[in-house]
Amino acid sequence: MSTILAIETSAELASCALLVGDNVIVRSTPGVRSHSQSVLPMVQELLNEAGIALADCDAVAFGAGPGSFTGVRTACGVAQGLAYGAKLPVLPLVTLEAMAEACRAATGAGEVLAVLDARMGEVYWAQYRFLDGGWSEVVAPTLSAPQDVAPLAAEGLQACGNGFAEYADAFAGKPFAQAALPEIVPHARELALLARAALAAEQGVPAAQAQPIYLRNKVAYTSAERQAINQAKAGA
Repeated sequence: MSTILAIETSAELASCALLVGDNVIVRSTPGVRSHSQSVLPMVQELLNEAGIALADCDAVAFGAGPGSFTGVRTACGVAQGLAYGAKLPVLPLVTLEAMAEACRAATGAGEVLAVLDARMGEVYWAQYRFLDGGWSEVVAPTLSAPQDVAPLAAEGLQACGNGFAEYADAFAGKPFAQAALPEIVPHARELALLARAALAAEQGVPAAQAQPIYLRNKVAYTSAERQAINQAKAGA
């Protein structure tokens, strides 16, 4: 019976989830600019609702990307700060796989193409297959122009993600895009569920070793990111 805190801020929706055994409780808030201020209050609400302390958790998971620079760095920094203070392992998880899990829950699909808006006229995308109770990569996370998204042919392939809404013209006429679910974005609920298997597989890392997944490059933390990281360390 695992207890795992999950943090997801890679897109416009910030969310946190707490897995306690088979139950998941969640909090979420929109607005990417407020992610660094909203995460810690949501975490505290979840812990209070469950009646536990952070140290009672088995691990802290976060959406490592791909996603917005500020978002994935905020989630990573907060997860590091909380995990370091509570002496917990960190589980960096792929946001696109969390989207695949949400798509499977909504449709039952075992073949999923996840496409996330990367801004700047590009998308992050990956293709997944659900086998033996877990996801495997068919196409690894990739950054490309939307018109260059090229999933491998698979029976029952279901597409999802806000990239289909943001770049509707680029996907027009593509068979895999016809029944896409653009409302599916990364969420901590699915991260928490994926984290259970990741923890059982001993994929946790020390807080200092947790890193975001970058498909683009960036150098420095913003002041908001540094503030969120420092608050997490102080709170833990």
